[in-house]
Amino acid sequence: MTTFILVSGVFTGPHVWDGTAARLTSAGAEVRAVALTGLGGAGPSVGTEADLETHIADVVAVIDSVGQGAGGQIVLVGHDYGIHPVVGAADRRAEAVARIVYLDSGLPQDGVPALAAVPDPGVRDEVLRAAAEGTPGTGSVLPAPGRDGWQLWGSTADVPDAALDRLTALASPQPLATLLQPLRLTGAAAALPMAGVLCAGNGASIAMVQAQVNLGEPGLQPLTDPRVTFFELPTGHWPMLSGTTALAVTLLKAAAGEGHRLTPVDAARPAPHLRPFLLDMPEVPCERTDTMDLYLPQDVHGPRPAVVFVHGGPVPPGARPTPRDWPTLTGYARYAADHGVVGVTLDHRLHALTDYERAADDVADTVRRVRADPRVDADRVALWFFSGSGPLTADWLAKPPAWLRCLAADYPIMAPLPNWGRFDSRFHPADAVTGAGSLPLVLVRAGLEANEIAATVEEFLAAARRCGANIEVVDVPDGHHGFETIDRTDASRDAVHRAMGTLLRHLTA
Repeated sequence: MTTFILVSGVFTGPHVWDGTAARLTSAGAEVRAVALTGLGGAGPSVGTEADLETHIADVVAVIDSVGQGAGGQIVLVGHDYGIHPVVGAADRRAEAVARIVYLDSGLPQDGVPALAAVPDPGVRDEVLRAAAEGTPGTGSVLPAPGRDGWQLWGSTADVPDAALDRLTALASPQPLATLLQPLRLTGAAAALPMAGVLCAGNGASIAMVQAQVNLGEPGLQPLTDPRVTFFELPTGHWPMLSGTTALAVTLLKAAAGEGHRLTPVDAARPAPHLRPFLLDMPEVPCERTDTMDLYLPQDVHGPRPAVVFVHGGPVPPGARPTPRDWPTLTGYARYAADHGVVGVTLDHRLHALTDYERAADDVADTVRRVRADPRVDADRVALWFFSGSGPLTADWLAKPPAWLRCLAADYPIMAPLPNWGRFDSRFHPADAVTGAGSLPLVLVRAGLEANEIAATVEEFLAAARRCGANIEVVDVPDGHHGFETIDRTDASRDAVHRAMGTLLRHLTA
């Protein structure tokens, strides 16, 4: 028989698992929902003294109380913050644990506190300020959120109103030390099978994880181990409240070793973003500087218009090749050069969600350098953004300079996803587009886009239409995110030609 040990996240207690536990029990499993010290009514008088080690000990105690019956297995399930005491306990009782399930959570690392996984930068700052002040009483805990504050910890999509009311009513302040104390691991649990349950409504998906693996993120390469499986639920961050039955079924499958397995990076078979561009473009002269490449038209004299292609992200700093050498970027740059326009690719520093400001600085600096080049017509420049660089369009939409002749975006993320936390208002294109005026805009929309990304595009388009923006939408009905190297179809090729044709007309008019 399988015993599920369920550990909830910040501010919460065993009550969040009531529905899931009932369904697991009816399926023949044993269930233990852990009461972490100081949370969910488990000893509030000592709650402010609890730290991460306290909560690890709570989980270890439950593991020890279960033991390992003949033919039985223990499956640890950690949601949100709960994955930190789960991994800590598994490290101390690796011989007793059959599997760890990461439920819409991060990947805890040795020496890293749980605070690093908190999605909202404002909350992280609040915790650090409270810790620095060292105020007794309320200063040693993070107050539980009000009913409307749970969104800062993850999407509440699909959670019934009554369940959200109960979640709020039973919430407890979170002891700061549980978030600030570094997790200490010996590595004993590293070999345990694991399953990741991702909540698409919170902005996470198997495709996104696979894409990050493909980019060479070192910390994610172990996720391609055959003992690691993945599941995806079409709901927000609280599936135990919004999709109880689906979560129970998923946990049973995870315990049985089922699920999707990621594809390892294989040098013999390029990752999707490194496959050839869908159009055969001629070689053109390329001039490389530190972070920027210029693809130059041949046999063309005098200053020429230019288009700067801005890659998406976040991209790990160690990714090789770097984005300016990715086939999509080089393919578009050669296309531009073949039509008498200088194509520009660059590497900017969008390595994490907190890097948008410095990435914006990099793009602005590249544009200044391009316009200063005597081979470029400084009054005729276009910008083309891809994927996760979508938020960077806001700066240019809000107050377009006279020399910006067109702005394009392919399958962009045009608003923060739910698991991004609060996001700098500077990088909200739907707000900025009201200042775009007559600037020509081209948006290439992938028909098979992830729902969460597609929603940000629709939000932006609705705002653009309300303010009468000059926007052309190019649809690729059967196209995926990154279709230029994935979908070698006539429809995809037509979309590239149409988008490039519009941009080139505005540049050369």
